[in-house]
Order: sequence, then structure tokens, then C-alpha cells
Amino acid sequence: MKREATIYAQKEVALSSLLHATVLAQEDLGSALVNHLAQKLSSDDFSALKLRTVLAEAVESDPTLVPCIARDLQAVKQRDPACHSHLQCFLYFKGFLAIQTHRCAHALYKSGRDLVAYHLQSRSSELFGVDINPAAEIGCGIMLDHATGFVMGETARIGDDCSILQGVTLGGTGKAEEDRHPKIGDRVLIGANASVLGNIIIGNGAKIAAGSVVLKAVPENCTVAGVPAKPVGGSCGDPAAAMDQCL
Repeated sequence: MKREATIYAQKEVALSSLLHATVLAQEDLGSALVNHLAQKLSSDDFSALKLRTVLAEAVESDPTLVPCIARDLQAVKQRDPACHSHLQCFLYFKGFLAIQTHRCAHALYKSGRDLVAYHLQSRSSELFGVDINPAAEIGCGIMLDHATGFVMGETARIGDDCSILQGVTLGGTGKAEEDRHPKIGDRVLIGANASVLGNIIIGNGAKIAAGSVVLKAVPENCTVAGVPAKPVGGSCGDPAAAMDQCL
């Protein structure tokens, strides 16, 4: 990323100060993220200087955080054809920035600093249009594409290497009070404006078509679509047999 920033600092002189402050002057990926998010999330009530301290404490408290940031960057670069550089993603992709804000909020939440974690959730919702409860768990290698309107509830969980488009809801049905949100496996693809509701398991490698409403568990490598969602392909080559697995 520093190599990309060096090239662009020469190519786009108007952005050279931003690139130096955000990337080139930083020691590592963690410090670069802390500096960038502090500027993005700051407000009259919570200055960038104070936020920088809080975010640095979040990064220091969770040794898995920086490796996950790196995997997220790689995921977006590899899977999103509109992403032409790691630098572009780091600076401007709000799905990436929202996920990293959540990672910091989640680390603070686990450390018992729930109020500041909720503050970060609120700012992320205001700035990026993404609402992820700080208690929710998200794996590494995540691509949150476009991101606007993504909602993830308190007891929801996302595995590794998942791709999620805009308008997706991982929510509850209103019928449960405790563990009430979906558990998404690894390598799952969720299309735009899909809703996955309730404490259900979405198996590894599953695909959920855009606009679907998923109310029942989805087997591994199964593709579902519709309202309510039904098996249409993947490991569910026989829709009738696949429905038996989901029931």
C-alpha cells in the first residue's frame, strides 16, 4: 500500500498531503487505520485526537485485528472488479471502513468499554449507512460491497471469507429474546437486499440470491432464492431433497 501511495503522491499532487499523513508517515497497517478512522469518525463531541487514542487501544487489545484488516483488504482487491488498488479500498470503500470500525468497536466491547463501542456503531451508521452491533462477531477476509443499508444484529455471527452486498439484513424475527440472529458460515455469498432472519445456520459456501428472505437453515454449498427462500442450485441440485435438509 505504501508503494501505491508513493506512486499516487507523485501522480496526484493535490492528494499528496493526505497520502503522506494517512499512509506514508505511518509505521504499519494498524497505525494507518487508526489515523484514518480517527479522522473519518471524529465529531465536535469526540475529537480526532481522542479517537486516535481510543482506536489505538482497541487495536492493541486484540492481536487478531490487524491480520484481519490485511485479509479484508486482500479480499476486496481480489473479489471486487471495481477495486483497482489496495489504497483505493483503504481510503474510500465505505464497506471496508465500516467493517474496520466494527472491529475496533467489538474489541472495545469485549474489553468492557461498551459505551464507546456504541458510539462507534452510531458514527458508522451515520457516516457509512452501516449498522453493526458491537457484540456481533465477524470473521476475516470480508468483502462488504457498496455496504449501504447493511444491518447486523447483536447475536449474529459471520465466518471467514464471506462476500455481502448492500441492503442485507442479518436480523431477528421478533419471536426470540436471547440468541436471536443468524450464524453465517465461511465463504458465504449474500446478494443485495437479502434478509436472513432468526437464529438459523447458513452453511459454509452457501449462496443467497438478491432480494431473498431466508427463514430456515441453509445447507453447505446450497444456493437459495425467493420469498421465502427455497433451494435452487449448488449442492441442492434436487430442490425437493434440499428442502428436506433445510426443514
